[in-house]
Amino acid sequence: MPGSPYTDLDRPPLSAARLSRALVAPHGPWARLELRTETGSTNADVAEAARAGEPEGLVVVAERQTAGRGRRGRVWQSPPRAGIATSVLLRPGEAAAERGWPPAPPTGYGWLPLLAGVALVEAVGRLAELEATLKWPNDLLIGDAKCAGILAEAVPGPSPAQPPAIVLGIGLNVTLRADELPVNPTGLPATSLQLAGAAATDRDPLLRALLRSVADWYDRWRTAGGDAEASGLRAAYLAACATVGREVRVLLPGGEEVTGTATGVDVDGQLLVATAAGVRALAAGDVLHLR
Repeated sequence: MPGSPYTDLDRPPLSAARLSRALVAPHGPWARLELRTETGSTNADVAEAARAGEPEGLVVVAERQTAGRGRRGRVWQSPPRAGIATSVLLRPGEAAAERGWPPAPPTGYGWLPLLAGVALVEAVGRLAELEATLKWPNDLLIGDAKCAGILAEAVPGPSPAQPPAIVLGIGLNVTLRADELPVNPTGLPATSLQLAGAAATDRDPLLRALLRSVADWYDRWRTAGGDAEASGLRAAYLAACATVGREVRVLLPGGEEVTGTATGVDVDGQLLVATAAGVRALAAGDVLHLR
């Protein structure tokens, strides 16, 4: 049948009913899940919901994105059912007394894309049985090739006194073939789990594992009041980060370049770079490229 999602047997469709039973309360950690056959951008969809007052815990999953967004406004398309494209709505500035969560300070929000990276490493390692690492701040690498990207975006509250919502988006290449891989403007080659020799490429369990891991780390981070050190998040991120310990060249807005050795990640999620002039702390939002 032309156009049927079953015409490519390597890429079966996801089931909204099965995913919701597994991931949405009372049996799962999320509040609501929407599965879309096609959308421009899951991040844009969740941001629109946030502006309309949607509570924390919405998950949007797309079988295909036609205008997926990356850092600095980069846009790409994905083949149908060849990867995981999902975004979640978080409201870390709001207390959740029933879960024992105090409000997290805005200074800690820079840890949310790093949290997603840790969750990705766990899911890929557990199900695909591949050793993955993280390139600060938002790439998952297998070897020296990019297999996933992360984008966190803030959605301002209705008044300046109200904290912003955070949309956390994740795109993972699962069964993309060599001729379908996106061109990466940062210079890193792209790959997919299938091309890297994954033990499993079934998107359903991969997505479940990923979203459960994100929820688990978010719970730990919120319970610790947004403290990456106390929650164990900082230690987990540093254990998976391939950037720390390497010589790096960082391009900043205005054409400034910072070169030196990446020595760590501070309590706010900023990359620490030891340069000839001293240690620089670089926030993800200030970085154009890191090589």
